[in-house]
Amino acid sequence: MGVTGFAVLNETPAGQLSLKRSGEIRTATHDPFSKRLKVLFDGILQVIDSDLPDAVALEDTFLAKNFKSALKLGQARGAALLAAEFHRLPVSEYSPTAVKMAVVGYGGADKDQVRQMVSRFLQLQEVLRSEHAADAAAVAICHAHSARFQEKVRLSEK
Repeated sequence: MGVTGFAVLNETPAGQLSLKRSGEIRTATHDPFSKRLKVLFDGILQVIDSDLPDAVALEDTFLAKNFKSALKLGQARGAALLAAEFHRLPVSEYSPTAVKMAVVGYGGADKDQVRQMVSRFLQLQEVLRSEHAADAAAVAICHAHSARFQEKVRLSEK
């Protein structure tokens, strides 16, 4: 687990996105896994408490070659889901391919392409240094686009 990125975006009524805050929640690899999950849970609660988001968006678990790593990743996602539910926030999940498509326009984009496009979308002066925070911002951008589209669909059905 080690590092989990987060990003909080603001959106204007016109749909312009800006980065409110981003960062990382770090856990010590030598700590027991249960303690690391607690640190992650508390860190996400702290972000939610300070930034008051309307929703939480997560990247879907991908299939890992190592079963043990995939299991731990799933447990870490569970801590994030629980933190969101603790605040009764809606949660949306997106596959890595969907996130890359939303941000780069190509589902096979590499990490650097994602980081570059995140900085363009959010009109940042420089590329986010943290790969984890950039990934989180990409998921948030994907969610904003998806939520906007879903709202248009909902309104057209009335």
